[in-house]
Amino acid sequence: MGRGLRAFRGRPDRKSQPGSKVTSGKKTPLYDIHVALNAKMVPFAGFIMPVQYSGIRQEHEAVRKTVGLFDVSHMGNFFVTGKGARGFLQRAAVNNVDKLKDMDAQYSALCYPNGTVVDDILVYRLSAERYKLVVNASNIDKDFAWLEGLRKEDPEGSEVVLRDASAELGILSLQGPHALDVARQVMEADPATIGTYKAGRGMVLGVDTLYSRTGYTGEDGFEFFPENKDLPSLWRALLEAGSRYGILPIGLGARDTLRLEAGYSLYGHELTDKTNLIEAGLSWITDFTKGDFTGRAALEPKSRPGGMERRVVGIELLELAIPREGSVIRAGGKDVGVVSSGTMSPTLNKGIAMAYVDVAHAKIGTELEVVIRDSGKKAKVVSRNFYKRAKA
Repeated sequence: MGRGLRAFRGRPDRKSQPGSKVTSGKKTPLYDIHVALNAKMVPFAGFIMPVQYSGIRQEHEAVRKTVGLFDVSHMGNFFVTGKGARGFLQRAAVNNVDKLKDMDAQYSALCYPNGTVVDDILVYRLSAERYKLVVNASNIDKDFAWLEGLRKEDPEGSEVVLRDASAELGILSLQGPHALDVARQVMEADPATIGTYKAGRGMVLGVDTLYSRTGYTGEDGFEFFPENKDLPSLWRALLEAGSRYGILPIGLGARDTLRLEAGYSLYGHELTDKTNLIEAGLSWITDFTKGDFTGRAALEPKSRPGGMERRVVGIELLELAIPREGSVIRAGGKDVGVVSSGTMSPTLNKGIAMAYVDVAHAKIGTELEVVIRDSGKKAKVVSRNFYKRAKA
């Protein structure tokens, strides 16, 4: 889910025509607006979502250089409340919920007992007995059922209430160098006072709503969580407020290239029910000092020297070629890994990928080959953070 809002995940299931009305799937409250904007609509995670409006490269560059607006209302919104909420989440998720203060946000994950990934999530502490989770759209039903199963077995489960509010709340994400400038025009509070991975609640264009500052693109950004009835008016107002900066609506295509450039993991690619969270590179969100949690017994051995057989690395192509998911990686004529996500980077103008490789070939600088259309293309292991924005 990356280090920010897990909204920017996944690729479309199939192609569609601009402005077309795909009829199979759930719709966000902005569906008709997307169609009116001539977006290509595609099935994605059970929803009908825009894959692009003006074009993937143009939308990608808008987020990198100015500002873009994403409809991520397909994401799941859960509330975990009650006297036992904190302890329950401490045992259910891998990160340390005890470190959170009111209106803090935290990137975390849910794991199966064998250490593979149920989902990567965001945890918001709204108060001592009230938490909000943002989960992947494709995993809403699965995640809720998993949490409910854990709750029933938890020693404090009788003091925990789980509620799925996914059908009630929308999510808009404002991302880019001018996100702060746009947010200032619509928020009653000064958004500059909201730190990274912090949240707040207040008036946004007359609407009382939760908001946060996380992001999943490598840029600064804000998220808004209005009720569905307020979503269209807020979307229009944000586009109007950003017009002076050249704001664009952004689809699934660009958010995938943006998150990959920033080195953020994606559920269904780097993270699955068959991949170990530590090997996926998320040891930094896994707190072994906090006590027991689901998956700990399988995860902890992987975190020790020699515990991993493979791990996720960044791959940079040294030849003009585009790596794709499933491309085999070779070294010395032997298969040593496979691409989990790949693209042609619009910012770097070169092929980049994240891939699972044998630990013996995971060191930065290691020369490899990526097999593309039966031809080995020269590549090397690099940092997963292909793109880093300049500090203000």
